[in-house]
Amino acid sequence: MAVSPPVCEFGWHAPDFALPATDGKTYTLADIAGPRGTLIMFICNHCPYVLAVLDRIQRDASDLQEIGIGVAAICSNDADAYPADSFEKMAELAQERGFSFPYLHDETQEVARAWNAACTPDFFGLNAEGGLQYRGRLDASGRNPAPADAPRDLFEAMKQVADTGQGPRDQIPSMGCSIKWKAA
Repeated sequence: MAVSPPVCEFGWHAPDFALPATDGKTYTLADIAGPRGTLIMFICNHCPYVLAVLDRIQRDASDLQEIGIGVAAICSNDADAYPADSFEKMAELAQERGFSFPYLHDETQEVARAWNAACTPDFFGLNAEGGLQYRGRLDASGRNPAPADAPRDLFEAMKQVADTGQGPRDQIPSMGCSIKWKAA
């Protein structure tokens, strides 16, 4: 079942984290932050919505890094129930795809809960001061990629954040698979 996150809560300050990454390092939010903003993406290995746009996610992440936006992805899914989202499989995917950004593992799901992550993919675009300015979609893609010439909603919004510190007031929520929460 497709899930969409809530609309952007402008100015919300994301809680810090310290999470292990597939490159063997541990990253905090400050480690990820770029001089012109930060993009945190909740993704996973098995979600068809993520897999449909993974090339576009990589393209936009790389382009945003070039303009001073720090980027990281977090997988928070229950790897016991979804083995494709295990840390080992995350490392394989990051290496196979040549991620230009750290891929972090939120095994306890504390970060996903603190950030109120709802789906994969779920994008959190922060300005240089760490205030939330974008919580929209990558582009018009769903379970299948949008046309190649589809507007790059995420990229354009984060470029605006980098240039002005403010995100667009009109945002279309992302859509994807729900975060796979562990049984309580």
